[in-house]
Amino acid sequence: MAKIRVALICGALPLAGIAGAAGWWVWSANQPGIVADDDLPVPPFPPRIAEGDTYESCLASLASDPQGAIAIADSWQATGGGDGAAHCRGLALIALGHPEDGATVLEQLAARTSAPALGKASLLYQAAQARLMVDQAEQARDDATAALRMAADDVDLMITRASAEADLGAIPEAIRDLTDALLRDSTRSEALIARATLYRKLGRIDLAQADIDKALTMDPDSPDALLERGILRQRTGDLTGAREDWEHARGADPDSTTADLADQNLSLLDAGPAKQQ
Repeated sequence: MAKIRVALICGALPLAGIAGAAGWWVWSANQPGIVADDDLPVPPFPPRIAEGDTYESCLASLASDPQGAIAIADSWQATGGGDGAAHCRGLALIALGHPEDGATVLEQLAARTSAPALGKASLLYQAAQARLMVDQAEQARDDATAALRMAADDVDLMITRASAEADLGAIPEAIRDLTDALLRDSTRSEALIARATLYRKLGRIDLAQADIDKALTMDPDSPDALLERGILRQRTGDLTGAREDWEHARGADPDSTTADLADQNLSLLDAGPAKQQ
C-alpha cells in the first residue's frame, strides 16, 4: 500500500521505531508525505514473548516467506502453539498486506497473554504500527496509550502515539509526546523532523527551524530533514535555499518517496506563485 498526499510545498513525517528492536514499518499520519511503503517489512528481531525452535523458525520465515510463517503458525496452533503461534501469525498477516487483521490478532493476544508487561507492551506497539498503516489512528493511539501504561519510558511508543495524535489533528499532544521522547533520547532525529513539521503547521517557524538544524547536524544528508528545511526556507522566502535543499534531498535517496516529494516541490517552485495556491 502506497499513498502520497501532495499539497503545496508539502513534507513528510517520517517516523518509525520498534519497542525492543530496530526500526520497521512507518510513521503513517494523515499528513502530506509518506503514509506507507509498497512493501510491508517485518522486524528483523521482533520482541519475543515465547521460546522454542518452532517459534524461532516461524519468526525467521516472516521476511522471506510470510505465507509459510502462517502455515507454521496454524499447524503449531493446532497442536498447542499458544502465544508464540498467535504472535507469529499476527506478524505474518501484516507482512502479507493485511495489517488490520494482524493488529486484531496482536491486540487479542496482548489481552490474554501471561507474558510480562513489557511483552504485552511490545505486542500493542506492533498492533499500533499496523493500525497506522490503514489510517486507524484512534485505535493506534489507544494501543500505544495502553502500552505506555506498561512501558512508560519507551521512546518508540511515544513516537508512535505522536503519529496517531497527528493523524487525529491533536498536534499539541503529538508535540508533547515527541518532546518527551527527545528528553529521553535526544539522538532521535526522526522525532526532531516530525516535531519540526508540526511546529511549522502551528506557525512556529523558529522552533521548527531549531529542530531541523539539530537533525541536520546529526545527518547532513538526511533526505527527510532536507525536505523539511526546504519547506521552511520556501515559507520564509528563501527560494534559492529551498531549491538547494530539495535537489539535495532528491539526490540523497533518488528512489524514495521523499525524493518524489522533493521533485514535486521543485516542480511547484518552477511553476511559480500562480500554481502554488
